[in-house]
Amino acid sequence: MDGINLNALSENATRLGMRIQETIAEHTRDLSLTRGGSSLFDMADDKAKNITKQLESSSDREKLDAMKRLIALISKNRPVSSYFPAVVKNVASPNLELRKLVYIYLLRCAPSEPDLALLSINTFQRDLADPSPLIRAMALRVLSGIRVPTVATIVLMAVRKSAADPSPYVRKAAALAVIKVYKVDQAHHPTLLDIMTILLRDRSPLSLGTAVLALDTIAPSRLDLLHVHFRRLCRALPDIDAWGQVDVLRVLVRYVRTMLPKPVPASERQGEEVDKDLKLLLACAEPLFMNKNPAVVLAVARAFYYLAPSSMLSKISAPLLRLLSVSREVERVALAYLLVVARSHPVLFITSHNRFLVRVDDAEQVKRRKISVLLALCTVDNHQTLLREFMDYAQDTDDSVVGDAIHAIGRIASLVPSSTPQCLTALMGMINSKQDTIVSNAVLVLKSLVQNQLLTPSSTSTTTLPTPFSSQQALLTSYIPSLTPSISTSLSAAPLSFTSTESTSVAQAPLSIIAQLAQRIDDIRHPHARACVLWLVGQYGSVTGTKTTVEGVADWAPDVLRKAARSFNTEASLVKLQTLTLAAKLILLAPTHRTLVLLAQYVFTLARYDEDWDVRDRARMLRTLLVGAVTGIMGSNDEEGIGENWNKEEQAGRPGVVLRREQVTRVLFEGKTGTIEEELVADARPLGTLSLVMESESLHLHDDDDDETVIDLPEWLEQGIDPALRDSDDDAPQVALSVQAISSQAISSQRVPTPTGSTVVLTPIGGSTPKDTKDWRDLNKFYASESESEDEEEEEEEEEEEEEVEVEEGSGIGEDSGEDEETSDDEEDEEEHDPSSSHERTS
Repeated sequence: MDGINLNALSENATRLGMRIQETIAEHTRDLSLTRGGSSLFDMADDKAKNITKQLESSSDREKLDAMKRLIALISKNRPVSSYFPAVVKNVASPNLELRKLVYIYLLRCAPSEPDLALLSINTFQRDLADPSPLIRAMALRVLSGIRVPTVATIVLMAVRKSAADPSPYVRKAAALAVIKVYKVDQAHHPTLLDIMTILLRDRSPLSLGTAVLALDTIAPSRLDLLHVHFRRLCRALPDIDAWGQVDVLRVLVRYVRTMLPKPVPASERQGEEVDKDLKLLLACAEPLFMNKNPAVVLAVARAFYYLAPSSMLSKISAPLLRLLSVSREVERVALAYLLVVARSHPVLFITSHNRFLVRVDDAEQVKRRKISVLLALCTVDNHQTLLREFMDYAQDTDDSVVGDAIHAIGRIASLVPSSTPQCLTALMGMINSKQDTIVSNAVLVLKSLVQNQLLTPSSTSTTTLPTPFSSQQALLTSYIPSLTPSISTSLSAAPLSFTSTESTSVAQAPLSIIAQLAQRIDDIRHPHARACVLWLVGQYGSVTGTKTTVEGVADWAPDVLRKAARSFNTEASLVKLQTLTLAAKLILLAPTHRTLVLLAQYVFTLARYDEDWDVRDRARMLRTLLVGAVTGIMGSNDEEGIGENWNKEEQAGRPGVVLRREQVTRVLFEGKTGTIEEELVADARPLGTLSLVMESESLHLHDDDDDETVIDLPEWLEQGIDPALRDSDDDAPQVALSVQAISSQAISSQRVPTPTGSTVVLTPIGGSTPKDTKDWRDLNKFYASESESEDEEEEEEEEEEEEEVEVEEGSGIGEDSGEDEETSDDEEDEEEHDPSSSHERTS
């Protein structure tokens, strides 16, 4: 018997174990735990062929597995439209998980297969009445995703029905469907506006953000529809989802600048204040600075930048600086905003310039943005630190960063004139570098600084030096070191100081700088930099009052022309043009010098047969211009037929105008030293645009926007519209019910009959109501008054108890008195407690 029981127990245990294994295998198969989720993405082609059979199977498990495989194929951008008929059959499946996957598939494939999606449109309409709000929302999304104009009316009816749905999730889907219907057929615009008025009255923050986005999409100019909803949107702003907050803030910024008056600065304010609705928006948006979503923080910063008065702009500095440490991607976008704000309001970030120092692992665009921000924050106090930083950045491996850093050094010299000697020392050392990028950019910046110095009256005395070039070079080389680490060390140790008056004048002499550049013309290979050196040599190569090899021309100028003529055929077109101009200027300064004239003729002859027509035209123009000023500029076999026998008779009979030497000098030399264009103070690209981040000229919010969706930041109105238009039922003052004191007199006053139709006004009587309401606003005084009242009540209760004890003792002593006395005493007590009864007795 015991053996039979043991056998039965073992068999039952075996069956139970098998049942448990089957159950676990069944559940783990549904959860994809046994095979792993990666098997769906790495399935073979033969398994993909079985998807249709699985979809037509009667098992929900097989259908779920097939739908998961289809979603995996969609994620890999594989074509899955061939399974559309088999998937549509399962759209009415009772399995909720299966229906969700079917709707995900239909959302992806319905726009590409609208004809097949029309076959199941009745099912979608039935699902709009499903008890589950998730199914109703997904059915509306699929229905609006069928972009066929013939069914736009049906979709519009579904949208109108869903706009009044009790679920806010479905109403949010209805707002998104409005955008899709508008893009399919714009003829339903009036009906969509009626639906938008219903959605804008929604009280749920879940759908408000999407409703505002839909209104901005279908009717961006109808901001008047937001009049009665403006204050409610401001109050609901903290409760709206993150991406909805971004859209709402963008629309409200346009609304405020279009409908509200411009805030008056504090210096110009005369009894006027910031509009109360603008205060409401800023007060409701300020807590969003602490939002975890960087897009929300940037949207709030944009709203404060364009709407807030100057006294409130300081609130945007800390949130923007906080975004620099979120991630590399967010840092790039935040720097674009910071650059715009720093250029217009540098005071906000001057104390935080250390946050913008360039790191080695920063991206190229981030480095360039940081250099621009540091340059915008340059002041007299921090220019020494920034100059050392820019000199270090000039050694970067990225050529664009090197160029920006060197140009920033030149910009510091123009912003802080006292730092010009330091900047010139650094730049003159950079031209000795072996890197072409450093040399070329240093030459470009030196050209600008030389022009600025020659334009100032203080530098006129240094344009012509009394000493010859050899002495100038000796003094200059003894003072200006080459580009070695000693420059950085000397600048970082202490500011540069110039103790010698002679060395100071030489270091700042523009001709000394040009002489250094002319000496290193062979080492300068960048076309733009070589062209700058040639222009400087030709423009400032004249010397008066000094004995030189070529009278009136600096000793280093002819040699520069010789080197340029030797490499003329291999130079870029820009360098060739400046070589021709240099040759024309030098022979105009020394028209009798035979060597210079022959060298110029050689250059003009080479330019005559050049491939670039600009070079040919420049050579023809200059030779014709110099005909009356320089003898022998035209060869004896020239195409013009004019040689050395050019005389006044031939000049008089030749058509056209021939200029004298003085006139040609005015044409070639004067008017060539215009002011240098300064960097723009403010960026023309507004905040919140893609062009600001990508540094492009487009003003679109998104890359795929058309011309109708250009971000328009309207100008402020002087007066604004009537604030009463923004009044709504939510703004009506609520009547507060005052707590009345309860007393015997108040109760008796309520018993007085009042005439019908009159209003009963209950007023507190007696001293129970506190006279000074300010004491009740203080929490400590409030609790103190309560404790005092409780002590008084306890004392009164103790007194009453003592009186009762005394009465009982008195009644015990007078027990032998007569009944008449007791009756009379009782009646007297009753009269004391109830005066009405004694009144009846007397009557």
